[in-house]
Amino acid sequence: MKTTTPVLAIMGHPNAGKSSIVATLTENDRIDIDQRAGTTTRSDHYPVIIDGQPIIEFIDTPGFQNPSAILEWFQQHLNEPDLPRAFVAAHRTDALFSHDCALLKPVADGAGIILVIDGSKRIKEKDRTEMELLRLTGRPRMAVLNNLSTHQKYNQDWQDALNKAFNSVREFNAHRATYAERISLLNALKSIDQRWEPQLNTTIEAFERDWERRIHHTVMTILSLLKQALTLRVTHVVRVTELRSDRERQAIQTRLQQRFQDELRQLELEAHKQIRVHFKHHVWHAAPDSILQKDLFSNEVGRALGLNRTQRMLIGAAAGVTAGVGIDVSLVGASLGLGMMIGATAGGVIGALGGAALAKIDIQRTLGVERFSLGPVTNPHFPFILLDRSVLYCARAMNWSHGRKAANELAPDRVPDKAIKKQHGFAEELTTEQQRLLMRFFTDVRRGKDSQYEDSCRTIIADMLRDLSDNRIDSRTNL
Repeated sequence: MKTTTPVLAIMGHPNAGKSSIVATLTENDRIDIDQRAGTTTRSDHYPVIIDGQPIIEFIDTPGFQNPSAILEWFQQHLNEPDLPRAFVAAHRTDALFSHDCALLKPVADGAGIILVIDGSKRIKEKDRTEMELLRLTGRPRMAVLNNLSTHQKYNQDWQDALNKAFNSVREFNAHRATYAERISLLNALKSIDQRWEPQLNTTIEAFERDWERRIHHTVMTILSLLKQALTLRVTHVVRVTELRSDRERQAIQTRLQQRFQDELRQLELEAHKQIRVHFKHHVWHAAPDSILQKDLFSNEVGRALGLNRTQRMLIGAAAGVTAGVGIDVSLVGASLGLGMMIGATAGGVIGALGGAALAKIDIQRTLGVERFSLGPVTNPHFPFILLDRSVLYCARAMNWSHGRKAANELAPDRVPDKAIKKQHGFAEELTTEQQRLLMRFFTDVRRGKDSQYEDSCRTIIADMLRDLSDNRIDSRTNL
């Protein structure tokens, strides 16, 4: 190799999914996919740069034009020590082979080969010719069965044929591959040539460091969202002389509630935008029935995300106990614990109902004006819903393949997303202790306190994201 940066030429027939493979491996959803029709003569280079340094480069190539002629030339010149370089040198001025020379130039320069195969199609003689041609290049090479449909009839035939000509054969769905599957493919590349192992180890370590940094930034984004949402207050001041009836006061309260919800929605939108940036998404699609497409305050979101009924009662009761202690203190103990009982009961009801008031309205009259204030959020269930939807959004951003924009989501034979056993989010699966730590953090934030539980919450969220990365929990990208 001329360079210490691994370079891989992505080869295969037009529409076999080469560009989707490149888009997914480079996390570049701006790559034009399916633009070639077999006559393109240009190979497009896509380096992956981390911390200002290229760590790997993929070259998206057009298909062969004259594979039989090239194979024949190779077989006649087997004494050449480097057949790809010799062929390009011999034919670079030959118009008949200009297209093929452009295709083989990266290989002549030392690039490894990834052959992309659409395993749903029958093997043809041209395929066997190209496999033998690539074997004779002597370059490190892997074949990838890019199975984008449920048709598996020819898989074994492809496996048998490819094993004879390639150092490694892998199945990889460019439209469905998760982060863990991308890393697994890169690790498999080490098997195609032992001399590549140090370079690819460096590449994979760079990917993993960068991913961990993205997780850190994402956790900070989620924590910032929660802090802003839980301390949000909106206020409206009006002169008393302008208020002519209770109906007008009610109208003001209604508008204030709408403004409060709108500002919470906007905070969530901004956080989601940052998450997309962290994971390099520009093209973004979500099914109309996805929870991520539903309004934050809809019944569908309230039912699917956050804690279950029992957990809401427990967490709500705990939040109520905290509020009750405040009542006891304000009465200097005269209530003899009555405040704690009232608080626990009210808190439990709020948590169980889920749809209770989001925040309390405070109305104060002074110096001829009335001040209407709403906030902060008092419903103990809401921050769990907001957290759950943020993690669900991360699940999609982290494991939604950048090459998926080329997928026909309506195709009856497409590979389906994994079925979700139960339509809920992630907070429900946390341990009781983790839920309590989160609740204590939410309570402190709501009160404007620096919370001793913030580091614990940061760890809980980061571990959830790492589990999503490593496929230890279902990514639920279709929820």
